[in-house]
Amino acid sequence: MGIFGRKTTDTAESAGTATATAVNPDLAALTGDYTIDPAHSTIGFVARHAMVTNVKGKFNDFEGTLHLDGGDPAKSTASLDVKMDSIDTGSADRDGHLKSADFFKTDEFPAMTFRSTKAEALGGDDYRITGDLEILGTTRQLTIDLEFNGAAKDPFGNERVGFEGKAEILRSEWGLTWNAALETGGVLVSDKIKLNFDISAIKNAG
Repeated sequence: MGIFGRKTTDTAESAGTATATAVNPDLAALTGDYTIDPAHSTIGFVARHAMVTNVKGKFNDFEGTLHLDGGDPAKSTASLDVKMDSIDTGSADRDGHLKSADFFKTDEFPAMTFRSTKAEALGGDDYRITGDLEILGTTRQLTIDLEFNGAAKDPFGNERVGFEGKAEILRSEWGLTWNAALETGGVLVSDKIKLNFDISAIKNAG
């Protein structure tokens, strides 16, 4: 099932079984411009800490848009702006350090941006989007692997689409080089950072 298929699952309680039904709406119905819904979306990251555990975080303030082309997915685009001061790892002290000059320098560089340059259909529900990611004034290429989760109309009449995405970066390529050596060897914070995206977007009226 492709990017413009819809997944639905119905539970047959009386029979004690569940059945999955795929509904394929008109491709043109999903083609259009969408606004990312921050209240139902997550932009997160995972970093290895002290070589032994993962620290997870997210950004709480962001906005973005999508353009989906049902006839030619390669013409689809994405744009994202993230306020770096909204970083949230569950620790006020750690968040303060991440906002400081050691890391994101949020006073000088308040935003992280992504602008897509290429979209690819990989088959089934899998897609790949490539674009320019800017952090600390440095722009480098980022490729995100996406899975299309479906399309539906919510109880308020909004036409929604959903995606999950994953990517990996080396933070040093964007000038994020702060670290501390461990007595047992290795460093405090990994260079490799895993990014994850759970996106719900609402189709624009008109």
